[in-house]
Amino acid sequence: MSINKLPFRNILIVGGGGFIGQAFIKRLMLSEGYNIIAVGRSSAPKFLLPASIAYHTGDITDPAFIGPLLDWADTVVDLAYGTTPKTSFDDPVKDVILNLPASVSLQRMSSERQLRQYLLVSSGGTVYGRPNYLPIDESHPNNPISPYGISKLVTEKYAGFFFQMKNLPVVIARPGNAYGIGQFGPNPQGFIGVSMHAILNELPIEIFGERGTVRDYLYIHDLADALIALLNHGVAGETYNIGSETGSDNADVLNAIRKVIGEQYNIKTIIHPLRPFDVSANVLNCKKIKDHTGWSPEYSLLQGIDETWNGILKLNNM
Repeated sequence: MSINKLPFRNILIVGGGGFIGQAFIKRLMLSEGYNIIAVGRSSAPKFLLPASIAYHTGDITDPAFIGPLLDWADTVVDLAYGTTPKTSFDDPVKDVILNLPASVSLQRMSSERQLRQYLLVSSGGTVYGRPNYLPIDESHPNNPISPYGISKLVTEKYAGFFFQMKNLPVVIARPGNAYGIGQFGPNPQGFIGVSMHAILNELPIEIFGERGTVRDYLYIHDLADALIALLNHGVAGETYNIGSETGSDNADVLNAIRKVIGEQYNIKTIIHPLRPFDVSANVLNCKKIKDHTGWSPEYSLLQGIDETWNGILKLNNM
C-alpha cells in the first residue's frame, strides 16, 4: 500500500463508517486543511460517506494493513466498537474479543509513530456506572455495571498506559447519548431513532422503568463539533465529557417527539422493569471541554428531534 503524506493534518478515522464517524467526517469536510481516510471492519461503510473519502477495509490488528495508514497519518481518531450495551450484556466474552485486542493493538502501533494526536472516543454514558451525584464530572468514580462500560474503561486505561510509558498523545472523549439523522431502525442502541422507527411502523415503543431512564442526549452535529474542538484544542492526557448537561427520561423524549410530529401519528408504549445493566440516570458535567476548547452544544433536545424527524422523512421519501 503506497500512500503519499501531505503537508496538512492527515486524519485516520478508525470506525469511520459508523454513525458518529460519518457525521464527524462530514463536519470535518466543512473546513479546509484536513485529509481523511476512513477504516472499518465491514466491506462497505454502514453509513454513506462522501465520494471523496477513501474507505479501507481490514483487520486493524494486522501491521501489514494498518501500518502504512498509520505512517500516513499524523492524527488517529478511534471510534471503532463492535458491540452495544445490550449485546455486551448478552455475551460479555464476545464484547471483550471484538473490542479490546483491536483497540489495544491500534494504540500500541500508534505509540510507535510520531503522531500529533490520538483521539479515543469512549463512553460518557456507561463508564461511570450508578452516579454518586449529578451532573457527573470527569473526576467521578468509574464503576460501570455493563460489560460495554467495563471494556470501554479498559481501553481508556490502556490509553493512559501508552500515554505515560510511550508518550502517545491521547485525548479521551466521553460522549453522552448521541442521536440524529441516520440513527433509525429497530437496533436497540439509540432510543430516539428506535422510537421514530416504531412510530412510523406503528409498533410499540419499549420503556424500561415507569418513565424510562434519564439520559444526556446530544445531537450528532454537536458531538461532531465537540470532537473537532478536541482535535484542535484538547490537551494530551486529559479526559473530556461531551453532553448537553440536561437530563431527559424516555417520557420527556416522547413528549418532545409528539410536539414535533403532531397528532397524526400514534405513539404506543410498553413499560418493562428496569434492566440490570441500565443506570437509572446519567447527566454529564461538561465544564472542562467548554473551558479548554470553547465548545458548547447548539441544539436543544426539541431542535435536534425536529432535525432528526424531518431528515428521516426526507431519507425515506415520506
